[in-house]
Amino acid sequence: MYRFLNIFFLVFHLLLILFNLTGWIWKRTRRFHLFVICLTLASWTALGIFYGFGYCPLTDWHWQVLEKMGKTNLPNSYLKYLLDLITGMDWNAQLVDSLAVAGLVLALLASLWVNFIKR
Repeated sequence: MYRFLNIFFLVFHLLLILFNLTGWIWKRTRRFHLFVICLTLASWTALGIFYGFGYCPLTDWHWQVLEKMGKTNLPNSYLKYLLDLITGMDWNAQLVDSLAVAGLVLALLASLWVNFIKR
């Protein structure tokens, strides 16, 4: 069961990250994208008050699964985990965090632009 959950979280979370970065591009997904990216921002900030800036429940749940599978020393950043896993390199955590914040801010601005200003 944990193996299935691990794969599920890997795929779902990766798709969510990609959607957060690109969902504003297509007219059919723009409103949904704005909703999803606002949820992500709320998680990072509002839940971040209690759990630390950048908190994501998906990451938390995935970490619980990985710990049950015996994995330890997991990074704070899910994006760092993915980049390390995919490339086999040890990415700098600060660089990855900066890229994550920049990507979220740029995607949010693009979404606000196409949803409200460009119209």
